[in-house]
Amino acid sequence: MTVDAEGLPSWLSWRQRPFPDANLILVHGRHPALVDSGFVAHAEQTAEWVRAHTSRGLSLVVNTHWHSDHVGANAILQAGGAGIAASTPDATALARRDPGCCQAEYFDQPVAPYTVDEPLDDGRLLRLGDTDWQVVRTPGHTPGHLALWQPEERLLVVGDALSDYDVGMVNLALDGPRVAAVALASLQRLVDLAPRVLLPSHGPIPVDTGAALATAVRRAQRLVDDPDGAVWYSSRRIFAYALMIRSGIPVADVEPYLHARAWLQDAARLLGRSTEDFAVELIGSMLRGGSIIRRDARLHAALEHTEVEPGALHVPMPRAWPPAQQSSPAGVPLH
Repeated sequence: MTVDAEGLPSWLSWRQRPFPDANLILVHGRHPALVDSGFVAHAEQTAEWVRAHTSRGLSLVVNTHWHSDHVGANAILQAGGAGIAASTPDATALARRDPGCCQAEYFDQPVAPYTVDEPLDDGRLLRLGDTDWQVVRTPGHTPGHLALWQPEERLLVVGDALSDYDVGMVNLALDGPRVAAVALASLQRLVDLAPRVLLPSHGPIPVDTGAALATAVRRAQRLVDDPDGAVWYSSRRIFAYALMIRSGIPVADVEPYLHARAWLQDAARLLGRSTEDFAVELIGSMLRGGSIIRRDARLHAALEHTEVEPGALHVPMPRAWPPAQQSSPAGVPLH
């Protein structure tokens, strides 16, 4: 077995992508599998990359969680014959077409409709390519968030639990006041595995795995110790993402847009502010901090990101999705 400069075995391909997409992880072998699939606006690019790197066709997509930047090409890949595997909480809600699926409407982030063929519980062994991976439930960032552990190579797919530069946001309004502590406990599970290589959904592969984990634990502890800070952190992340996928928002439209968002209304309530005052504070703090910028009478996200064609956002929200029709495509190693 050979490894590349990042310590990855030859049977695994990795592609780092800027927002609004998640990184791509492709496991080669008799049952090629993809971990996460990016944003819906770039679904065809994701599918093209998979086709270019597989000769057998894709067997399975495994989602670390159901946010829009992780499941955007699920529909097109499923239509091409791939199965979809996801945590049991996500699978259950998707099967009943819960209006809250993927938190798409809550965050105003479009997701094309898909179904889950295989629900995944904690400790489940999953065959990806020619290797066995263990499902590690890591709730916090979302209730259904999971990691994937390959013990022989000590590879750990961490989703949004952490990256080289931050930890996943938590949502106190949706998931309760203890959610930051839940996320911290999930991180500790990952630390206890003592991985050799971390494969995050955003940013580069950390050079120093131990340091990245230790830093993530400290950051997660801060979210536990400062609930208001956790609300601000998630609000800034969500708003920046909204600007990314819309190529910015006209300055005159930004406040009305924010006032209509459920996530902002919830954040304002948790912080004891009015929706209107919090929207103004959020915009001002992000302009001062440089995470958003004003250009051509629009507000834009400052972080590097891939442009999105406006028409790509015209996707029905989950409450308008057709009923789920679950199936196990031929060749998918579900059991």
